[in-house]
Amino acid sequence: MSHSRFVFLGVLLAGLVRLEDFCLAAEPQRPNIVFIFADDLTCQAISSYGEKRRLLQTPHMDRIAREGMRFDRCLVTNSICGPSRATILTGKYSHLNGFYNNSNGRFDGTQTTFPKLLRQVGYSTALIGKWHLVSDPTGFDHWHILPGQGVYYNPPMIRNGEKVDHTGYVTDLITDLSLDWLKQRDRSKPFLLMCQHKAPHREWAPALRHLGWDGDRKHPEPETLFDDFAGRSRAVLEHDMGLDRTFTDLDAKFRRPANLNELQLESWNKYYAPRNAEFRETAPTGKDLVRWRYNRYMHDYLACVKGVDESVGRLLEFLETEGLAENTLVVCSSDQGFFLGEHGWFDKRWIFEESVRTPLLVRWPKVVKPGGVENRIVSLMDFAETFLDVAGAEIPPDMQGRSLLPLLKNQAPDDWRTSLYYHYYEFPVPHHVRPHYGVVTDRYKLVHYYKPDIDEWELLDRERDPLEVRNFYDDPAYAQTVADLSDELARLRREVKETDPPPRSAYGNERFEGEATPESKKR
Repeated sequence: MSHSRFVFLGVLLAGLVRLEDFCLAAEPQRPNIVFIFADDLTCQAISSYGEKRRLLQTPHMDRIAREGMRFDRCLVTNSICGPSRATILTGKYSHLNGFYNNSNGRFDGTQTTFPKLLRQVGYSTALIGKWHLVSDPTGFDHWHILPGQGVYYNPPMIRNGEKVDHTGYVTDLITDLSLDWLKQRDRSKPFLLMCQHKAPHREWAPALRHLGWDGDRKHPEPETLFDDFAGRSRAVLEHDMGLDRTFTDLDAKFRRPANLNELQLESWNKYYAPRNAEFRETAPTGKDLVRWRYNRYMHDYLACVKGVDESVGRLLEFLETEGLAENTLVVCSSDQGFFLGEHGWFDKRWIFEESVRTPLLVRWPKVVKPGGVENRIVSLMDFAETFLDVAGAEIPPDMQGRSLLPLLKNQAPDDWRTSLYYHYYEFPVPHHVRPHYGVVTDRYKLVHYYKPDIDEWELLDRERDPLEVRNFYDDPAYAQTVADLSDELARLRREVKETDPPPRSAYGNERFEGEATPESKKR
């Protein structure tokens, strides 16, 4: 026995060192995890994604990209808020975790989730902000959530089951509460903090300090603001999510949002009242009305994003000040993308790029080299396995994603996915977006609209038609492509274990007569 081992054994026998303390000290230090999650945040609104419209500068989110890795093809499996959150927690598709839609969904908190598994391996866990899964959170040492969608100003919240009132702007409050928990955490343990914002969700109500942030700028318009949907499926034609038809008085700020106090209302009216009066005097119609709504929408939505970016900056600053940055995995993402006027739309839901693609920025200085850009297809479904992998926890075999850790280390496996299965269910409200499923590759999307009185297919080719305004499904030149993608779609449906029609409850509404089913048409 070496002298050092002899000395240690003597110290151990003397009771001066506990064996479990020595074993813990010998283990590699597990990383902390800070998960910053916005609602309806889209790549077009983050300057590090380099979108050509250049709508906004987001220096703090850009810092994560600059000091870590930007993922350019992070895709969702069901482009809507609650189902995406359930997928992140479980690492499973909607049809396996049971949360299909926002209309009648209720998350089953008894199922396995990654926060529960992190607790089992010694992590402190906290969830602060938007939950939106109806049931109470499980797997967290501490939770402080918005009920339902929450409100932007002076939001009531629920803290570990107890209702509490707050004064202030929701993004600032969620950040304050997140920092408070970090300061008071058990410092002997690694931690998971899920800081989940309401912003920039509809009705896009900004922090009062950001009113007028753009100086009444006329924001650059997307090329498809006045898309006429020529040659497209009825599903696309019959939507109810356009700036020309679906923009409410609350969206337009002709009606004030809930919970403003008198002092806040004074600031609100100072900005919006004269501009609303000018609108009524000029009374724009047609395309001029759409343009007015687009610019009002951009002012409000992007102002909400500014608030989220400031929150990111505050959290990054805390990690630096506390000496935690080096071994903290910071992940910034969203539940899906969002339309910023593309196709004349707001909202999400569709398999189209602005909706199905979501931001993903990752920093972990101890592991991830600065300035990386990853173009492979990844998914929200991968987050659970990634967090478990970096923590050294066992990954359940029934999770359906893959750990992103090899990609973060620039060690991509040869068998990384080249396609992803997508399925959206909720219909007919809100927005009358038909249920559809499909396969997404680096270039193509093959999509089937199937409910209730429709049975149509579209093929999108992002290489020839990056704006996604054409349907190539019936083009003879694409016959082999359609055949190949149909085979891949069938393979993916078997792989993810969704080969049967969904239950009627998946759509969140009453049954529809004469409806098509996902298996009703084959090419």
